[in-house]
Amino acid sequence: MSSNLRNYLVVTGGYWAFTLTDGAIRMLVVLYFHLLGYSPLEVAMLFLFYEFFGIVTNLVGGWLGARIGLNLTMHIGMGLQVVALAMLTVPDAWLSVGYVMAAQALSGIAKDLNKMSAKASVKAIASSGEGKLFKWVAVLTGSKNALKGVGFFLGGALLEWLGFRGALAVLAGALLLVLILTAWLLPSGVGKMKAKPKFSQVFSKVRAINQLSAARFFLFGSRDVWFVVGLPVFLYEVLGWQLSLIGGFMAAWVIGYGLVQASAPRLLKRSHGGQGPGGGTARLWAFVLALFPALMALGLSQGWPADWVVVVGLVLFGLVFAINSAVHSYLILAYSDQNRVAMNVGFYYMANAGGRLIGTLISGWAYQTQGLEGCLLWSTGFVLLAALLSIGLPDTEEFR
Repeated sequence: MSSNLRNYLVVTGGYWAFTLTDGAIRMLVVLYFHLLGYSPLEVAMLFLFYEFFGIVTNLVGGWLGARIGLNLTMHIGMGLQVVALAMLTVPDAWLSVGYVMAAQALSGIAKDLNKMSAKASVKAIASSGEGKLFKWVAVLTGSKNALKGVGFFLGGALLEWLGFRGALAVLAGALLLVLILTAWLLPSGVGKMKAKPKFSQVFSKVRAINQLSAARFFLFGSRDVWFVVGLPVFLYEVLGWQLSLIGGFMAAWVIGYGLVQASAPRLLKRSHGGQGPGGGTARLWAFVLALFPALMALGLSQGWPADWVVVVGLVLFGLVFAINSAVHSYLILAYSDQNRVAMNVGFYYMANAGGRLIGTLISGWAYQTQGLEGCLLWSTGFVLLAALLSIGLPDTEEFR
């Protein structure tokens, strides 16, 4: 086994473990605090700092990774997640909105440090072949999302089996063991720049990266505007699903989404001749994606069976969204110079976190005031903006 492949597998394994805890804690917080009587908007507010500090972390994290190495930023993220999980094991009387938001802020910092580090590492350790870069980043991202789906199921199941605090203790202990193992296996200095970059260099001067980042903002906002709060609360309140069924269904969706994402290089192979996809691919699939939330909103407004509209619509939305996300994840690496990859990826995922923040906040407000139909209309508008911002994205040949 080559050293690059070995390092890639270590990074992927650590990312998998972290992702399980990230998916589980999100499901635990949404369901547990809904059971405590929090309104949908209040539940959404619990994630305010989670997403906000993700924006800050990606901006600073890419710069930090370029200075100290991506392996260190990845392990700092794991350590902070262990602390965030432990913070929520306190008695219910301590779980005020402010306290939970602080714990979620720490979790948001941890998540984006880990994600930025793992994805930027792929550019640093992958061979220069375009096909391999697209394949490796698609497998990393797709498998991560599949594991996040398992985390959703794990969170719902552990909440029923062990209770809120027992579930958190199990997750924290397991992640701590993975942190120790990956710190031992992964070499130091991955992605570290020889010259110490200035913080002002974080902001990209490449038009394609800025344009792709703006499209990413609205792409991920379009998902979270109905998926984070509106969907699980709708399944519980309107359709009467049990907690474990909600966790299992959302887990199955994210797993399927991840599998499609990992398969994107093979699915799109004919359209780009075995090389990486270009800006035209991102634009095309964004316009296709906009059809599905629009049709779901139409179906609900026309009184079609809500369970069928949600289940079938969510599956189709997930398939197309996965291809969009895989293309975006490849393009940010393809557009990035080897020496600036950590900072470019950090800047790009800052936009990603911003979209998620806005989507999460709108999800709680829109569901409370307009129902799931309103959330879906917001989603449609966000996807269309992502598609329009993708117009003019270049192919990758000029960056090779």
